[in-house]
Amino acid sequence: MKKCFYSNGKLLITGEYAVLDGAKSFALPTKTGQYLHVETSEEEILHWTSFDADESIWFEDTIAIAQIKNNNYIGDNAITKKLVEILHTAHTANPELLKQGYKVTTTLTFPRNWGLGTSSTLINNIAQWFKIDAFQLLWDSFGGSGYDIACAQNNTPILYHIEDKKPIVKSINFNPAFTGKLYFVYLNEKQNSRSAIETYRQKAKNEGSFIAEISSITKAIITANNLNSFRELLGQHEALMSSVLDTPTVKERLFPDFEGTLKSLGAWGGDFIMAVTESNPIQYFKDKGYTTIVPYSEMIL
Repeated sequence: MKKCFYSNGKLLITGEYAVLDGAKSFALPTKTGQYLHVETSEEEILHWTSFDADESIWFEDTIAIAQIKNNNYIGDNAITKKLVEILHTAHTANPELLKQGYKVTTTLTFPRNWGLGTSSTLINNIAQWFKIDAFQLLWDSFGGSGYDIACAQNNTPILYHIEDKKPIVKSINFNPAFTGKLYFVYLNEKQNSRSAIETYRQKAKNEGSFIAEISSITKAIITANNLNSFRELLGQHEALMSSVLDTPTVKERLFPDFEGTLKSLGAWGGDFIMAVTESNPIQYFKDKGYTTIVPYSEMIL
């Protein structure tokens, strides 16, 4: 018996870091994501193969089902160890599934180094497979706010926050006339979200007023009806985060001569940024050595 599951990738436009503490955030599911194909087998083993977007295998291993059930993987492969931990957590939530062996294949439709949610799409796919709550599986395995799980599950822009330790997801209509002026630029470096969160925790102060201000900016951004207002709000958000993190903005650090607005997305210092500009910025970024520039219409679902 074969089954197939799919989850969307994600980009966090506002509320990076602050969403962990209850701030309202604005996030967009991407046109690309990850598939998980499951086929039963007669042996009591799990054979797992993971393909990158270029169809190359980036991970492959065979694991005894008993090791997953007991969470007692004894090998030295860190990826396998984490996978066993995730599957063990899923098994604890639903013990009915792992009564036989499986052949599992995952396939990304975005390059793994882009940081669009290799882990979150995997978590959501595994949760679908086991018929369990994906947010809880995320919090029990990787941690994080859960906005990426919300993107994995929704095909529209979302407003997301955590309230009383529960995810609150609201589908929103975001289709302003200026989306043709928005681009996503890959900074050639994948950021480690967990280490970035640790840095935020060390530096964040005056949490209450900061969270309220981020939420206020988020609500204004999703209703901005002209490009100038949108750019001004993004600039306010970027300046506020720069102050809290005690870190220069991406424009100050890398692109001081850019004619437009630049917004860090997700963990600062890596993955994608958003460029907002009246003129096509592709040649500008290519001249700076950044060759992955994706227009909004090609990136966002």
